[in-house]
Parts: sequence; C-alpha cells; structure tokens
Amino acid sequence: METNIQLARHGLFDARVPRYTSYPTSPHFAGNVGPDLFADWIGAIPEGGQISLYIHVPFCRRLCWFCACRTQGTSSDAPVRAYLETLKAEIEILRSRLPQGVTLERLHWGGGTPTLLAPDMMTELAEAIYSVAPLAEDGEFSVEIDPNEIDGARLDALAAAGLNRASIGVQDFDPEIQKVIGREQSYELTAEAVHAIRARGVKSLNTDILYGLPYQTPEKITESVQKLLSLAPDRVALYGYAHVPWMARRQTMIPEEALPSAEQRLGLFETAQKLFKWDGYDEIGIDHFALPSDSLSIAQKAGRLRRNFQGYTEDTSEVLVGLGASSISKFPQGYAQNASATSQHTAAIRAGGFSTKRGHRFTAEDKLRARLIEVLMCDFVVDAAEIAAERGLAKAEVEKLIAPVAAQFSDVVSYKNGRLEVPPSTRPLTRVIARSFDAYELSKTGHSSAV
Repeated sequence: METNIQLARHGLFDARVPRYTSYPTSPHFAGNVGPDLFADWIGAIPEGGQISLYIHVPFCRRLCWFCACRTQGTSSDAPVRAYLETLKAEIEILRSRLPQGVTLERLHWGGGTPTLLAPDMMTELAEAIYSVAPLAEDGEFSVEIDPNEIDGARLDALAAAGLNRASIGVQDFDPEIQKVIGREQSYELTAEAVHAIRARGVKSLNTDILYGLPYQTPEKITESVQKLLSLAPDRVALYGYAHVPWMARRQTMIPEEALPSAEQRLGLFETAQKLFKWDGYDEIGIDHFALPSDSLSIAQKAGRLRRNFQGYTEDTSEVLVGLGASSISKFPQGYAQNASATSQHTAAIRAGGFSTKRGHRFTAEDKLRARLIEVLMCDFVVDAAEIAAERGLAKAEVEKLIAPVAAQFSDVVSYKNGRLEVPPSTRPLTRVIARSFDAYELSKTGHSSAV
C-alpha cells in the first residue's frame, strides 16, 4: 500500500508520458529536415558499414480499433502492388546514395500488415533490398505476422528470403475483448501460425500482448498469458494499451467506460508480470520478457541493451534507415521521417527523390539526455561517471542533470556518488522519471498513460 501511495504521489496513475522509443519524441520533429539532408546523412554512412533497415507496409485487410499506427484498409491487392513498385523505386534511390559495401545487421518489415503481400511480392521486395545491401552473415530478418493474413505459400517465400525472427501480435485471447477492440484472432489460429513458422526453421518468435484493454480483468489476462506461454515465445512485449482517440479516430469505437482505471491497469500488468517470471522468463526493461537463451536477455546481462522504435533491442547499429510512407530513420546526426500520407510519399519517390518531410537534428545536449533516458529505461541505473567516460565529458557536467532528478524522486530512487538507481518496487515510475530528463515541452499528442 505504501508503495502505491508513493507511485501515486509521483503521478503514475494520472501522468501522460512518452514511451521514449526516441528522444526527442516524434511530436517534436520539425520541417527543417528534408530530402537533401536525408541524402547527405545516407552518404555519410561509412563504406563497408552495417546498418539496420525498416520497411513500412501501411496496408491492412481490416483496421483494428485499438491500433494507433499509420495504416489504411484495402480489400484488393492493387494498391499494395502499386506501393511495392514505389518501395522498389525508393530502394533504387537509396542505392544511388548508399556507400559501397554496406550490409544489413537488421532487416524488419512492419506495418500495417506486411504479410498481406502475395508470395511473389515478398520475393520481389527481398530481392530488391538484398541487391542494394545484403543481410550480414549474422544478420536478423524479422517480419510482423498476422495469423489472420498468412498461409504456407507466404511463409515459404519469407523463409526463402531468410526470415529468422517472426513477430506475432496477440493483444488478448478473450473473445469478448477481441470483438470490442476489432481484432478477432483465436488461440487456435495463432497456434497454427506459430507451428507453421517453426516448421520452416524460424527459431525465434516474438509476441505482443496488451494490458489495459476494455473489459480486461486479472482472471482474463491470466488466461490469455497462460495460453500465450503454451506457445513458448522467445520474447514477449507486454504493452499498455494507449487510448488516444484524439490521435487515432478509430479508437472512438472502443467504449471508454469499459477501460480499467489506472490502478487496475497496474494490477493487470503485475498479474501478467508474475506469470511470465514464474515461467522462467527474464524481465527486460519496463515491458519486455525473454527466455534466458534469447539474445535480448543475453544483451541485458552484458549491459548491451538498447531502445529504439521497436522497443527494446540488442541492435547496436548507429544507423536505422526507414523506407515507406511515415517511416522514421535514425542517424548519428538526427532523425528523418518520410511523408506520412501514402500519396505524398509516392509522389516524391516518382519524382526521383526521397519523401523526407520532417525530422530533428541532434544537439550535443540531445545526445546526452537521450543516453540518460535510454540507460534509465534499459538498466534502471544512471551513473554519472560511466556516462561521462562514455561521452568524453566531465563527471560534474553529467551530475548537473542527474542530481535534480534524484532530488525530485528522492523517496523512490537511491542516489550516491552520482549514481541514480530505481529499485524494483518503484520501477513502474521509470517513464515518469525519464520525463524529468526531457528538456522539451510535453504535448498530449501521442503520449500514453504511464501505466
């Protein structure tokens, strides 16, 4: 009870804070980053270096009401095939700018629903990508797979293209909840997809499950987690449902009166958290779980855990190139985001250039604050001496940023000799604490509840 009082005192149950998969967060991107600067940043990648590549497919056969991603519905393949041609043209523009010998440390297809691509489209896309930058020998190729939109032929195409990690969104297995959030996906269908994926030699499986959904109770989330555990995923993301109808209008279909309170959300998270830990999963950061043998768990133990737009990762690439409408790229110099509207993105690519619409150039202070937030979110520890040595700064310069945060949260963190640490009992506050390292004015847009 005392812990909950502390959590409430610091705003856990009423704060709206970013997930901090980037810093600054995307609402602070501006129009001073365009196609020319994006091309310059591409050209500055070292020859023979490794990068990560994200491909965004914005189409879905159905629009799930809970989702806040940039997607559009389609009942036919025609717009998807047209979009594939745009992607191939964009890849060719990338080829013209990319230094020689670059390989892919990570390749990820997300959406939307990338598995609505027909088998021949998957093969075409993979061949176009690999002709520009092949997958490194130890590289990872992952795809978001919708069990409602996959079959043997498409899995065969993905396996032939080198798929070695699959990601499946589960959300919740309760039929009533699925109906209310517009995502009907039975356990049996999901299990069938998992078995088909593994039958093709894909050894690594990621899954997502949500807490904080309408009509969700501890009993219902317990049943969903137990069903998920029976599929033995290698890692699980336990995300809090972000109800942001002012940003995602489809969420107005979800009855707000059926949503759990902030206190109930915390209870749902803790219920699922215990189940994953009881089943032998390591807790990774604030919302991931992984088997001890998974690379994410290994990276955490080695102090190599990172955070990017996909959440927690062991990806150490300094460059993430995003292709497709609304994709975001990250470079040592800053962020760059493509035009969000598919029509605007397509027009720019057909005109022979990138569609970069906005972004952010990093300052030295941005980089320092971003690293403070990242290590806090990954390790729950911020050590001034370590950060100073890493970035070639004086320890006192880093302590100037850490000390006020430690004082603000003195009853829920420990602080000694420039080292701030968040104990397990108050780690639900991690995002709230991270906000105190954020120098930008917070906007309501796109920000989710702290729990």
